[in-house]
Parts: sequence; C-alpha cells; structure tokens
Amino acid sequence: MSKSISLLSALLCTLIWGTTFIAQETGMKFIGPYVFNSVRFFVGFLAILPFVFLFEMGKITKTISKDKTKFFCYSILIGVFLFLGTVFQQVALIYTDVANAAFFTIFYVPMVPIIVFFLFKKKIHLSVWLAVLLCIIGGYLLTNFQNSTIRLGDSLVLIGALFWSLHIIYIGKIIKIFDLPILIGVIQAFVVSICSLILGIIFEEFILTNILQQKIQILYAGVLSGGVAFVLQIFAQKNISPAPSAIIFSLEGVFATIAAWIILSQILNLNNIIGCVLILCGVIISQILPGYKKISYR
Repeated sequence: MSKSISLLSALLCTLIWGTTFIAQETGMKFIGPYVFNSVRFFVGFLAILPFVFLFEMGKITKTISKDKTKFFCYSILIGVFLFLGTVFQQVALIYTDVANAAFFTIFYVPMVPIIVFFLFKKKIHLSVWLAVLLCIIGGYLLTNFQNSTIRLGDSLVLIGALFWSLHIIYIGKIIKIFDLPILIGVIQAFVVSICSLILGIIFEEFILTNILQQKIQILYAGVLSGGVAFVLQIFAQKNISPAPSAIIFSLEGVFATIAAWIILSQILNLNNIIGCVLILCGVIISQILPGYKKISYR
C-alpha cells in the first residue's frame, strides 16, 4: 500500500510540474526570472508551513536528533540543488521555447542512474536503462524538437538538468533517514526563495505592481508546484529509488503537452502521441521489470 501511495504521489507531483511549465513561461511578462522564482517559492514556503505544525511538529525533535548536522546539511544542500535547477530552467525560458526546455529537462532521466552508479556504486537494473532510452526518444518526439533551433537557453536547461538529477538523488537519501517530508519541503522552498532573492536584488527590480500582475501564475507555480508538488516528490521517494523516480517524473513532458493542448489549443501530432506512449512505456517498465532480479548488473 505504501508503494502505491508513493506512486500516486509521484504522478500527482508530475502532473503539477507539467502544467506549471505554462505558468513559468507566461509569468515573466512583467517581472524577471529571479524575482519570479523568489516570490514563487516564498509563496510555496508560506503555503506549506502551517502543515508542519499540523502534522509533523510532534516528531521533529525526535527525528532530527538522529543526526542534526546531517539533517540540516542535506536540507540546505537539496535546497541549493533545487535553486540551481529551477533558476537555470527559468532563465532559459527567456532564450528558448518550451519545447526545447521540456526536451533538455528530460536529460535528468539518464543523469540520475549514471550519477548513482558511478558515485555510490549502486546496482542499476537493466530495465532502468531501457526505460531511460524510451523516455529520451519519447521526449524528443513529444516536444517537436526536430523543428527547433539550438540556442543559449538549451545549454542552460541542460546544466539545470544536472542539478535536478542531484536534487532527486539527495531527496532519496534524506527521506530514508528523516521521515519529515513537509519540513524538508519548507526548508528547501525557503532556501530557493532566499537564493533567488539575492540574485533578484543584484540584477532585477522588485516592483509590487508588476508582481501583482503575475499573481495567477505565481500562485499556481508557488502554492501547487513550489509547495505541494515538491512535498509530494519527497513523500514519493520514501518508497521509490532515485532512478525509477526520475523516469516517473519524466511524465511531466506528457502532462505539459496535454495541458498545452487543453489550455492553449495546441494540436497533438502523431509524433507527440508516439512520444507520450514511449514515455508511458518507460515508466511502466521501470516499475514492473525490476521485480525480475536476474536482469541486473553492476
């Protein structure tokens, strides 16, 4: 049952992430990427903070006492990884389109098992590599990348994908030790907001009227994505290891495409549909085949 709940949490998280792409792109009409990121994650921080007091306050002291230094180091570290992943992605949307951004973001799928394999010497099931290949091909078909040009923004998204990978890996490590998904989510949202605030003060302007003009996008990207979705991610990774988690999270490209179809009336062509099917197959393979222990290697 706990594995099923984690899978549902991962899918809901991914649905929110996928639909947030639209809010991220349209949310920079009057404000810069650093201001958007700072306000977005501060809103997310405020949205989930009360739930710490409601659901986790009674066990915080006991849980953290296992290793306070490790808890705070890991919490800040994943906050920094999340900041770098989101800020590279957000800035990239100025220079490239959503199609390219979605495709290059999916590169965290192969990066996660590669990093886990070489840094931590962890066994990776052969089915994960098959699922990774399907997700990359599916992402390529899903985003119409063959009709786009490579720009500076694409390189920024690719760099961001590295930090998304590290974020997923270290979420998996911290949640196995400290069962405080909401508190971890609150800390990382605050870290992202503060780091983005520093860049916003240096390079941009915080103009309240401009921020309020983007309130719908900020609320959606803040409360749902910056707050709820990242807590769901942490909860999901309690029972799903990093490599399969990354494959499930790659479904954000599918949800982004469907959202664009429904909200922006963008037509799905045959390549898009095949891409969706391939990513879905990759997710299913990553969850079913690992049960067959014989198909694994170091």
